[in-house]
Amino acid sequence: MRLEGKTALITGGGSGFGAGIARRFAEEGARVLVVDIDTDRAADIAAEIDAKFQGAARAFTADVARAEDAEAMVTRAVSEFGQLDILVNNAGVAHRNRPMLEVDETEFDRIFAVNVKAIYLAARAGVPVMRKQGGGVILNIASTAGVRPRPGLTWYNGSKGAAIVLTKSMAVELAPDRIRVVAINPVMGETALLETFMGMEDTPENRARFEATIPLGRLSRPRDIANAALFLSSDEAEFLTGVCLEVDGGRCI
Repeated sequence: MRLEGKTALITGGGSGFGAGIARRFAEEGARVLVVDIDTDRAADIAAEIDAKFQGAARAFTADVARAEDAEAMVTRAVSEFGQLDILVNNAGVAHRNRPMLEVDETEFDRIFAVNVKAIYLAARAGVPVMRKQGGGVILNIASTAGVRPRPGLTWYNGSKGAAIVLTKSMAVELAPDRIRVVAINPVMGETALLETFMGMEDTPENRARFEATIPLGRLSRPRDIANAALFLSSDEAEFLTGVCLEVDGGRCI
């Protein structure tokens, strides 16, 4: 059990990569707070996990771009489980693949609020708890979009580039507190956002066009990201901080 006795808070945990991470962490002994803006999705994943590992999961509804919600989710994790060891900033949004000037200001603001500001808000709420405990791990789910951007996703790409730089800067600043900060850069994955990234219907033919750009020949899956998250969050990675790990089938080579 690689996360025995650990508590993890996972935003965007009601589906996709977040749900995969929550399931994997619970399999390895962690207690997880599944946070999502969609109450029903969070409740479903928490119930699924709890049915397998009694007492291992709770659900919480939050908009990660709201300061009061960020404070509340951290408070809930500590009140439910007594501590906060791992904070996974996974919640994310994107604009549909299209020319950059066609994205309106409201959509732009929401992307940066969820993908960037939420990291700040979660840190403001979670870092004091980790400092008091003597350490912890913050894991940001960024993207290959911040490393090797695709056209049509300019503002989303920028938000993930910010997440990568924040990860490195936070890692340096929080190292004296024994708080490790790391990131994962997934390639396009089999999640609900797939058609948004593609900008077209998810047909076998359209999917094949994107798979052809990935050397290992397929999209990422929640289990791929969850396995990487498990390693980076575990004591096996105790000397890793500031690492932004591509989980991309070779896309960024």
